[in-house]
Amino acid sequence: MDFNGSCSKGSLRETCIIAGMTPLSSNNDRQTHPRWLITLLLAGLSTLGPFCIDTYFPAFHAIEMDLGAHHIEVQQTLSMYLLGFALMLLFHGALSDAFGRRPIILISLTVFIAASVGCAMAGSIHTLIIFRLIQGLCAGAGVVVGRAMIRDLYDPVESQKMMSHVTMIFGLAPAIAPIIGGWLYVGFGWHSIFIFIAVIGLLLLVASYFYLPESLAEELRQPFRFAALTRNYRLVLLSRRFALLSLAVSFNFSAFFLYIASAPRFIQDMLGLGPTEYAWLFLPGIAGIMIGAYISGRTAGRVAPTRLVGYGYSIMATAALINLAYNDLLPLSLPWAVLPIMLYTVGMALTMPGITLLVLDLFPSVRGMAASLQSFVTTLMNSVLSGALAPVLALSNRTLALGMFCILGAGAVCWLAYLLPVKRR
Repeated sequence: MDFNGSCSKGSLRETCIIAGMTPLSSNNDRQTHPRWLITLLLAGLSTLGPFCIDTYFPAFHAIEMDLGAHHIEVQQTLSMYLLGFALMLLFHGALSDAFGRRPIILISLTVFIAASVGCAMAGSIHTLIIFRLIQGLCAGAGVVVGRAMIRDLYDPVESQKMMSHVTMIFGLAPAIAPIIGGWLYVGFGWHSIFIFIAVIGLLLLVASYFYLPESLAEELRQPFRFAALTRNYRLVLLSRRFALLSLAVSFNFSAFFLYIASAPRFIQDMLGLGPTEYAWLFLPGIAGIMIGAYISGRTAGRVAPTRLVGYGYSIMATAALINLAYNDLLPLSLPWAVLPIMLYTVGMALTMPGITLLVLDLFPSVRGMAASLQSFVTTLMNSVLSGALAPVLALSNRTLALGMFCILGAGAVCWLAYLLPVKRR
Protein backbone atom coordinates (compact mmCIF):
# COMPACT_ATOMS: atom_id res chain seq x y z
CA MET A 1 0.00 0.00 0.00
CA ASP A 2 1.16 3.50 -0.84
CA PHE A 3 0.54 5.74 2.17
CA ASN A 4 0.55 8.86 -0.02
CA GLY A 5 -3.15 8.23 -0.67
CA SER A 6 -3.39 5.42 -3.21
CA CYS A 7 -3.12 1.64 -3.22
CA SER A 8 -2.60 -1.24 -5.52
CA LYS A 9 -5.40 -3.06 -7.31
CA GLY A 10 -6.70 -6.58 -6.80
CA SER A 11 -6.42 -8.18 -3.39
CA LEU A 12 -5.76 -4.92 -1.58
CA ARG A 13 -9.00 -3.28 -2.73
CA GLU A 14 -10.93 -4.03 0.46
CA THR A 15 -8.00 -2.88 2.58
CA CYS A 16 -8.02 0.42 0.72
CA ILE A 17 -11.74 0.91 1.32
CA ILE A 18 -11.41 0.11 5.01
CA ALA A 19 -8.51 2.56 5.29
CA GLY A 20 -10.64 5.25 3.65
CA MET A 21 -8.57 5.43 0.45
CA THR A 22 -9.76 5.35 -3.13
CA PRO A 23 -7.38 3.78 -5.68
CA LEU A 24 -6.75 6.96 -7.62
CA SER A 25 -4.50 5.26 -10.13
CA SER A 26 -7.30 3.17 -11.57
CA ASN A 27 -9.59 6.19 -11.77
CA ASN A 28 -6.98 8.44 -13.31
CA ASP A 29 -6.42 5.83 -16.01
CA ARG A 30 -10.03 6.47 -17.02
CA GLN A 31 -9.52 10.24 -17.25
CA THR A 32 -8.56 10.47 -20.91
CA HIS A 33 -9.64 14.07 -21.56
CA PRO A 34 -7.88 17.31 -20.52
CA ARG A 35 -8.49 18.50 -17.00
CA TRP A 36 -9.83 21.88 -18.14
CA LEU A 37 -12.48 20.11 -20.23
CA ILE A 38 -13.57 17.93 -17.31
CA THR A 39 -13.70 21.07 -15.12
CA LEU A 40 -15.94 22.90 -17.57
CA LEU A 41 -18.22 19.91 -18.03
CA LEU A 42 -18.62 19.21 -14.30
CA ALA A 43 -19.19 22.91 -13.68
CA GLY A 44 -21.86 22.99 -16.38
CA LEU A 45 -23.61 19.98 -14.87
CA SER A 46 -23.43 21.54 -11.40
CA THR A 47 -24.86 24.88 -12.57
CA LEU A 48 -27.87 23.37 -14.34
CA GLY A 49 -29.93 23.17 -11.14
CA PRO A 50 -29.41 26.75 -9.92
CA PHE A 51 -29.66 28.05 -13.50
CA CYS A 52 -33.21 26.70 -13.68
CA ILE A 53 -34.06 28.43 -10.41
CA ASP A 54 -33.11 31.93 -11.47
CA THR A 55 -33.75 32.10 -15.22
CA TYR A 56 -37.51 32.59 -15.08
CA PHE A 57 -37.61 35.09 -12.17
CA PRO A 58 -38.10 38.09 -14.51
CA ALA A 59 -41.18 36.38 -15.99
CA PHE A 60 -43.01 35.75 -12.70
CA HIS A 61 -45.57 38.51 -13.25
CA ALA A 62 -46.07 37.49 -16.91
CA ILE A 63 -46.69 33.83 -15.96
CA GLU A 64 -49.15 34.98 -13.32
CA MET A 65 -51.12 37.03 -15.85
CA ASP A 66 -50.85 34.64 -18.81
CA LEU A 67 -51.96 31.53 -16.89
CA GLY A 68 -54.46 33.35 -14.67
CA ALA A 69 -52.62 32.28 -11.56
CA HIS A 70 -52.24 33.78 -8.11
CA HIS A 71 -48.76 35.00 -7.21
CA ILE A 72 -48.57 32.31 -4.49
CA GLU A 73 -49.20 29.63 -7.16
CA VAL A 74 -46.38 31.03 -9.29
CA GLN A 75 -44.14 30.96 -6.21
CA GLN A 76 -45.02 27.28 -5.83
CA THR A 77 -43.42 26.53 -9.22
CA LEU A 78 -40.15 27.37 -7.47
CA SER A 79 -41.00 25.54 -4.25
CA MET A 80 -42.05 22.35 -6.06
CA TYR A 81 -38.91 22.45 -8.20
CA LEU A 82 -36.78 22.69 -5.07
CA LEU A 83 -38.82 19.97 -3.36
CA GLY A 84 -38.27 17.55 -6.26
CA PHE A 85 -34.64 18.58 -6.40
CA ALA A 86 -34.21 17.82 -2.70
CA LEU A 87 -36.09 14.50 -2.71
CA MET A 88 -34.15 13.01 -5.60
CA LEU A 89 -30.88 14.14 -4.09
CA LEU A 90 -31.39 11.31 -1.62
CA PHE A 91 -30.90 8.80 -4.43
CA HIS A 92 -28.62 10.31 -7.10
CA GLY A 93 -25.50 9.51 -5.10
CA ALA A 94 -26.57 6.02 -4.05
CA LEU A 95 -27.50 5.17 -7.64
CA SER A 96 -24.12 6.44 -8.88
CA ASP A 97 -22.33 4.41 -6.18
CA ALA A 98 -24.10 1.31 -7.48
CA PHE A 99 -24.30 1.77 -11.27
CA GLY A 100 -21.51 4.25 -12.00
CA ARG A 101 -21.40 8.00 -12.42
CA ARG A 102 -21.99 8.30 -16.19
CA PRO A 103 -25.32 6.45 -16.52
CA ILE A 104 -26.98 8.55 -13.81
CA ILE A 105 -25.86 11.78 -15.48
CA LEU A 106 -27.03 10.73 -18.95
CA ILE A 107 -30.44 9.41 -17.88
CA SER A 108 -31.14 12.45 -15.67
CA LEU A 109 -30.28 14.88 -18.46
CA THR A 110 -32.59 13.07 -20.90
CA VAL A 111 -35.61 13.31 -18.57
CA PHE A 112 -34.70 16.91 -17.69
CA ILE A 113 -34.83 17.94 -21.36
CA ALA A 114 -38.28 16.40 -21.77
CA ALA A 115 -39.56 18.17 -18.63
CA SER A 116 -38.19 21.51 -19.85
CA VAL A 117 -40.11 21.16 -23.10
CA GLY A 118 -43.20 20.34 -21.04
CA CYS A 119 -42.75 23.57 -19.05
CA ALA A 120 -42.53 25.56 -22.30
CA MET A 121 -45.77 24.01 -23.56
CA ALA A 122 -47.70 24.32 -20.27
CA GLY A 123 -51.14 25.87 -20.69
CA SER A 124 -52.04 26.07 -16.99
CA ILE A 125 -50.25 26.83 -13.76
CA HIS A 126 -50.89 23.29 -12.49
CA THR A 127 -49.24 21.75 -15.56
CA LEU A 128 -46.28 24.08 -15.12
CA ILE A 129 -45.95 23.08 -11.46
CA ILE A 130 -45.93 19.36 -12.40
CA PHE A 131 -43.22 19.76 -15.03
CA ARG A 132 -41.20 21.97 -12.71
CA LEU A 133 -41.35 19.16 -10.15
CA ILE A 134 -40.03 16.70 -12.77
CA GLN A 135 -37.29 19.17 -13.70
CA GLY A 136 -36.26 19.33 -10.07
CA LEU A 137 -36.16 15.55 -9.75
CA CYS A 138 -33.50 15.40 -12.47
CA ALA A 139 -31.54 18.63 -12.17
CA GLY A 140 -29.59 17.66 -9.05
CA ALA A 141 -27.71 14.72 -10.54
CA GLY A 142 -24.95 16.92 -11.91
CA VAL A 143 -24.05 18.66 -8.67
CA VAL A 144 -24.11 15.45 -6.59
CA VAL A 145 -22.35 13.10 -8.99
CA GLY A 146 -19.94 15.85 -10.05
CA ARG A 147 -18.69 16.32 -6.49
CA ALA A 148 -18.18 12.59 -6.08
CA MET A 149 -16.31 12.43 -9.40
CA ILE A 150 -13.94 15.20 -8.37
CA ARG A 151 -12.94 13.30 -5.24
CA ASP A 152 -12.81 10.02 -7.22
CA LEU A 153 -10.29 11.47 -9.65
CA TYR A 154 -8.06 13.70 -7.51
CA ASP A 155 -6.19 13.76 -4.19
CA PRO A 156 -7.34 16.16 -1.42
CA VAL A 157 -5.26 19.19 -2.49
CA GLU A 158 -6.11 18.79 -6.17
CA SER A 159 -9.74 18.17 -5.22
CA GLN A 160 -9.88 21.50 -3.38
CA LYS A 161 -8.41 23.27 -6.40
CA MET A 162 -10.84 21.51 -8.72
CA MET A 163 -13.80 22.22 -6.42
CA SER A 164 -12.80 25.88 -6.30
CA HIS A 165 -12.62 26.09 -10.10
CA VAL A 166 -16.04 24.46 -10.39
CA THR A 167 -17.39 26.87 -7.76
CA MET A 168 -16.11 29.85 -9.74
CA ILE A 169 -17.98 28.70 -12.84
CA PHE A 170 -20.92 27.51 -10.74
CA GLY A 171 -21.29 31.03 -9.41
CA LEU A 172 -21.93 32.37 -12.90
CA ALA A 173 -25.33 30.69 -13.05
CA PRO A 174 -27.16 32.89 -10.51
CA ALA A 175 -25.64 35.99 -12.12
CA ILE A 176 -26.33 35.41 -15.79
CA ALA A 177 -29.51 33.32 -15.49
CA PRO A 178 -31.97 36.14 -14.67
CA ILE A 179 -30.24 38.44 -17.16
CA ILE A 180 -30.69 35.89 -19.95
CA GLY A 181 -34.20 35.17 -18.70
CA GLY A 182 -35.09 38.87 -18.83
CA TRP A 183 -33.81 39.21 -22.39
CA LEU A 184 -35.68 36.10 -23.54
CA TYR A 185 -38.88 37.17 -21.81
CA VAL A 186 -38.82 40.69 -23.30
CA GLY A 187 -37.93 39.42 -26.77
CA PHE A 188 -39.89 36.17 -27.12
CA GLY A 189 -42.16 35.65 -24.11
CA TRP A 190 -41.80 33.48 -21.02
CA HIS A 191 -42.16 30.17 -22.92
CA SER A 192 -38.83 30.81 -24.65
CA ILE A 193 -37.03 30.66 -21.29
CA PHE A 194 -37.84 26.97 -20.89
CA ILE A 195 -36.97 26.23 -24.52
CA PHE A 196 -33.57 27.78 -23.86
CA ILE A 197 -33.16 25.62 -20.73
CA ALA A 198 -33.98 22.52 -22.79
CA VAL A 199 -31.29 23.47 -25.33
CA ILE A 200 -28.74 23.87 -22.52
CA GLY A 201 -29.68 20.42 -21.25
CA LEU A 202 -29.26 18.95 -24.72
CA LEU A 203 -25.80 20.47 -25.12
CA LEU A 204 -24.74 19.04 -21.75
CA LEU A 205 -26.14 15.64 -22.70
CA VAL A 206 -24.12 15.50 -25.92
CA ALA A 207 -20.94 16.75 -24.21
CA SER A 208 -21.35 14.26 -21.35
CA TYR A 209 -21.90 11.37 -23.74
CA PHE A 210 -18.67 12.03 -25.60
CA TYR A 211 -16.35 13.53 -22.96
CA LEU A 212 -17.46 12.60 -19.43
CA PRO A 213 -15.26 9.79 -18.01
CA GLU A 214 -16.49 7.06 -15.71
CA SER A 215 -14.60 7.72 -12.48
CA LEU A 216 -15.86 4.84 -10.34
CA ALA A 217 -14.29 1.46 -11.12
CA GLU A 218 -16.71 -1.46 -11.21
CA GLU A 219 -14.98 -3.29 -8.36
CA LEU A 220 -15.59 -0.28 -6.07
CA ARG A 221 -19.34 -0.05 -6.70
CA GLN A 222 -21.76 -0.70 -3.88
CA PRO A 223 -24.57 -3.27 -4.10
CA PHE A 224 -27.92 -1.68 -4.82
CA ARG A 225 -29.81 -3.76 -2.28
CA PHE A 226 -32.24 -2.62 0.38
CA ALA A 227 -30.20 -3.94 3.31
CA ALA A 228 -26.95 -2.41 2.06
CA LEU A 229 -28.61 0.92 1.23
CA THR A 230 -30.30 1.08 4.61
CA ARG A 231 -27.03 0.34 6.38
CA ASN A 232 -25.16 3.02 4.44
CA TYR A 233 -27.89 5.64 4.84
CA ARG A 234 -27.95 4.96 8.58
CA LEU A 235 -24.15 5.21 8.73
CA VAL A 236 -24.18 8.67 7.14
CA LEU A 237 -27.32 10.10 8.72
CA LEU A 238 -26.38 9.11 12.26
CA SER A 239 -22.98 10.75 12.00
CA ARG A 240 -22.82 13.84 14.21
CA ARG A 241 -19.95 15.30 12.17
CA PHE A 242 -21.87 14.84 8.93
CA ALA A 243 -24.94 16.58 10.36
CA LEU A 244 -22.97 19.55 11.68
CA LEU A 245 -20.94 20.05 8.48
CA SER A 246 -23.97 19.68 6.22
CA LEU A 247 -26.02 22.12 8.30
CA ALA A 248 -23.12 24.60 8.40
CA VAL A 249 -22.72 24.76 4.62
CA SER A 250 -26.52 24.78 4.20
CA PHE A 251 -27.05 27.72 6.54
CA ASN A 252 -24.16 29.61 4.93
CA PHE A 253 -25.71 29.28 1.47
CA SER A 254 -29.28 29.82 2.69
CA ALA A 255 -28.39 33.23 4.09
CA PHE A 256 -27.46 34.28 0.54
CA PHE A 257 -30.25 32.25 -1.09
CA LEU A 258 -32.73 34.26 0.95
CA TYR A 259 -32.02 37.17 -1.41
CA ILE A 260 -32.18 34.91 -4.47
CA ALA A 261 -35.59 33.54 -3.46
CA SER A 262 -36.79 37.08 -2.74
CA ALA A 263 -35.27 38.54 -5.92
CA PRO A 264 -38.57 39.61 -7.56
CA ARG A 265 -39.56 41.57 -4.43
CA PHE A 266 -36.06 42.90 -3.70
CA ILE A 267 -35.28 43.98 -7.27
CA GLN A 268 -38.60 45.22 -8.58
CA ASP A 269 -40.50 46.29 -5.46
CA MET A 270 -37.81 47.47 -3.02
CA LEU A 271 -35.22 48.84 -5.47
CA GLY A 272 -37.78 49.82 -8.13
CA LEU A 273 -35.88 48.17 -11.01
CA GLY A 274 -37.24 46.49 -14.14
CA PRO A 275 -37.33 42.81 -15.23
CA THR A 276 -34.08 43.20 -17.20
CA GLU A 277 -32.14 44.74 -14.29
CA TYR A 278 -31.64 41.69 -12.07
CA ALA A 279 -27.91 42.00 -12.70
CA TRP A 280 -27.78 44.58 -9.89
CA LEU A 281 -28.23 41.73 -7.40
CA PHE A 282 -26.75 38.76 -9.20
CA LEU A 283 -23.57 40.22 -10.69
CA PRO A 284 -22.16 41.41 -7.34
CA GLY A 285 -23.10 38.05 -5.84
CA ILE A 286 -21.29 36.11 -8.54
CA ALA A 287 -18.29 38.39 -8.38
CA GLY A 288 -17.97 37.64 -4.68
CA ILE A 289 -18.30 33.90 -5.27
CA MET A 290 -15.61 33.95 -7.94
CA ILE A 291 -13.24 35.96 -5.74
CA GLY A 292 -13.74 33.63 -2.79
CA ALA A 293 -13.39 30.49 -4.92
CA TYR A 294 -10.23 31.86 -6.55
CA ILE A 295 -8.66 32.51 -3.15
CA SER A 296 -9.66 29.03 -1.98
CA GLY A 297 -8.03 27.44 -5.02
CA ARG A 298 -4.84 29.49 -4.69
CA THR A 299 -4.44 28.64 -1.02
CA ALA A 300 -5.10 24.89 -1.40
CA GLY A 301 -2.25 23.01 0.27
CA ARG A 302 -0.88 26.21 1.84
CA VAL A 303 -3.55 27.12 4.38
CA ALA A 304 -5.29 24.48 6.49
CA PRO A 305 -8.90 24.01 5.32
CA THR A 306 -10.32 24.64 8.80
CA ARG A 307 -8.40 27.92 9.09
CA LEU A 308 -9.62 29.00 5.65
CA VAL A 309 -13.19 28.24 6.70
CA GLY A 310 -12.63 30.39 9.80
CA TYR A 311 -11.52 33.30 7.61
CA GLY A 312 -14.64 32.81 5.52
CA TYR A 313 -16.90 33.00 8.56
CA SER A 314 -15.20 36.22 9.69
CA ILE A 315 -15.90 37.79 6.30
CA MET A 316 -19.52 36.60 6.26
CA ALA A 317 -20.16 37.89 9.79
CA THR A 318 -18.71 41.29 8.90
CA ALA A 319 -20.85 41.49 5.76
CA ALA A 320 -24.03 40.45 7.57
CA LEU A 321 -23.46 43.08 10.29
CA ILE A 322 -22.82 45.82 7.71
CA ASN A 323 -25.93 44.76 5.80
CA LEU A 324 -28.04 44.83 8.95
CA ALA A 325 -26.79 48.27 9.99
CA TYR A 326 -27.20 49.74 6.50
CA ASN A 327 -30.78 48.52 6.08
CA ASP A 328 -31.73 49.71 9.54
CA LEU A 329 -30.20 53.18 9.34
CA LEU A 330 -30.18 54.28 5.69
CA PRO A 331 -32.58 54.22 2.72
CA LEU A 332 -31.95 51.68 -0.02
CA SER A 333 -29.83 52.90 -2.90
CA LEU A 334 -27.49 51.38 -5.46
CA PRO A 335 -24.80 50.15 -5.28
CA TRP A 336 -24.73 50.26 -1.46
CA ALA A 337 -27.70 47.91 -1.07
CA VAL A 338 -25.86 45.05 -2.80
CA LEU A 339 -22.22 45.55 -1.77
CA PRO A 340 -22.65 43.77 1.62
CA ILE A 341 -24.18 40.82 -0.26
CA MET A 342 -21.13 40.72 -2.52
CA LEU A 343 -18.80 40.70 0.51
CA TYR A 344 -20.88 37.92 2.07
CA THR A 345 -20.49 35.68 -0.99
CA VAL A 346 -16.70 36.08 -0.85
CA GLY A 347 -16.71 34.49 2.60
CA MET A 348 -19.30 31.91 1.58
CA ALA A 349 -17.18 30.74 -1.35
CA LEU A 350 -14.13 30.50 0.91
CA THR A 351 -15.92 28.07 3.21
CA MET A 352 -17.76 25.92 0.67
CA PRO A 353 -14.96 23.79 -0.90
CA GLY A 354 -13.31 23.02 2.44
CA ILE A 355 -16.51 21.98 4.23
CA THR A 356 -17.73 19.96 1.23
CA LEU A 357 -14.47 17.99 1.03
CA LEU A 358 -14.59 17.34 4.77
CA VAL A 359 -18.06 15.82 4.26
CA LEU A 360 -16.96 13.64 1.33
CA ASP A 361 -13.91 12.33 3.19
CA LEU A 362 -16.01 11.17 6.13
CA PHE A 363 -17.32 8.29 4.00
CA PRO A 364 -14.86 7.46 1.19
CA SER A 365 -16.53 4.18 0.20
CA VAL A 366 -19.96 5.83 -0.33
CA ARG A 367 -18.96 9.31 -1.47
CA GLY A 368 -21.92 9.57 -3.82
CA MET A 369 -24.36 8.97 -0.98
CA ALA A 370 -22.58 11.48 1.26
CA ALA A 371 -22.72 14.09 -1.53
CA SER A 372 -26.40 13.27 -2.06
CA LEU A 373 -27.36 13.70 1.55
CA GLN A 374 -25.37 16.89 1.97
CA SER A 375 -27.03 18.39 -1.11
CA PHE A 376 -30.40 17.15 0.15
CA VAL A 377 -29.99 19.01 3.43
CA THR A 378 -29.05 22.24 1.61
CA THR A 379 -31.81 22.02 -0.97
CA LEU A 380 -34.50 21.04 1.52
CA MET A 381 -33.55 24.04 3.60
CA ASN A 382 -33.70 26.28 0.51
CA SER A 383 -37.10 24.81 -0.41
CA VAL A 384 -38.51 25.64 3.01
CA LEU A 385 -36.86 29.05 2.82
CA SER A 386 -38.37 29.93 -0.57
CA GLY A 387 -41.81 28.53 0.20
CA ALA A 388 -42.29 29.60 3.80
CA LEU A 389 -39.68 32.04 5.12
CA ALA A 390 -38.86 34.16 2.06
CA PRO A 391 -42.42 35.45 1.52
CA VAL A 392 -42.48 36.57 5.17
CA LEU A 393 -38.94 37.96 5.39
CA ALA A 394 -39.32 39.76 2.04
CA LEU A 395 -41.92 42.09 3.51
CA SER A 396 -39.16 44.68 3.98
CA ASN A 397 -35.46 45.16 3.39
CA ARG A 398 -34.87 45.22 7.16
CA THR A 399 -36.39 41.78 7.72
CA LEU A 400 -34.33 40.40 4.83
CA ALA A 401 -31.11 41.71 6.41
CA LEU A 402 -32.10 40.35 9.83
CA GLY A 403 -32.92 36.99 8.26
CA MET A 404 -29.46 36.81 6.63
CA PHE A 405 -27.78 37.59 9.96
CA CYS A 406 -29.74 34.98 11.93
CA ILE A 407 -29.32 32.22 9.34
CA LEU A 408 -25.57 32.83 9.21
CA GLY A 409 -25.47 32.67 13.01
CA ALA A 410 -27.02 29.20 12.90
CA GLY A 411 -24.34 28.08 10.43
CA ALA A 412 -21.55 29.46 12.62
CA VAL A 413 -22.90 27.56 15.64
CA CYS A 414 -22.84 24.30 13.65
CA TRP A 415 -19.26 24.90 12.49
CA LEU A 416 -18.05 25.68 16.01
CA ALA A 417 -19.81 22.57 17.34
CA TYR A 418 -17.95 20.50 14.73
CA LEU A 419 -14.61 22.11 15.60
CA LEU A 420 -14.73 21.52 19.37
CA PRO A 421 -14.22 17.72 19.37
CA VAL A 422 -11.77 18.03 16.47
CA LYS A 423 -9.59 20.41 18.48
CA ARG A 424 -9.76 18.10 21.51
CA ARG A 425 -8.55 15.21 19.37
